[in-house]
Amino acid sequence: MRLEHIPLVLGVLVCLAAAGMFYDAVSPESGRLPRERRRRKRAELNRLGEGLVALGTMCLGAALIGRDTWRWGTIVVFAGVGLLVAGALLNRSYLREMLMFRGAARRGEGDEPPPPDDESKPRMRIR
Repeated sequence: MRLEHIPLVLGVLVCLAAAGMFYDAVSPESGRLPRERRRRKRAELNRLGEGLVALGTMCLGAALIGRDTWRWGTIVVFAGVGLLVAGALLNRSYLREMLMFRGAARRGEGDEPPPPDDESKPRMRIR
């Protein structure tokens, strides 16, 4: 394997990952989780935003495959970054929840309030 083939292999891997993301964006809703298992309701994933992220990733993979000799490489990179930013903006609530929410994800049915803490029981400490 020559050194010039590394961007081609990376470009193909990035395009395959983008194809998987695009399939997830256009796949029917019936294949997703039917029941919510968290205490809090999850933020909804914007399907259009997910598709834009997949297309932006595909553009960046195509730029890797095209290397320096492709005449449209710079335009494809700018388009890919623009699509990634647009997709991230459409999914900003979902991304905020995935990156910032650090609370306990306990299981429960619907919008149940958390179970009350029983103060009469002493807490056991592990040292």
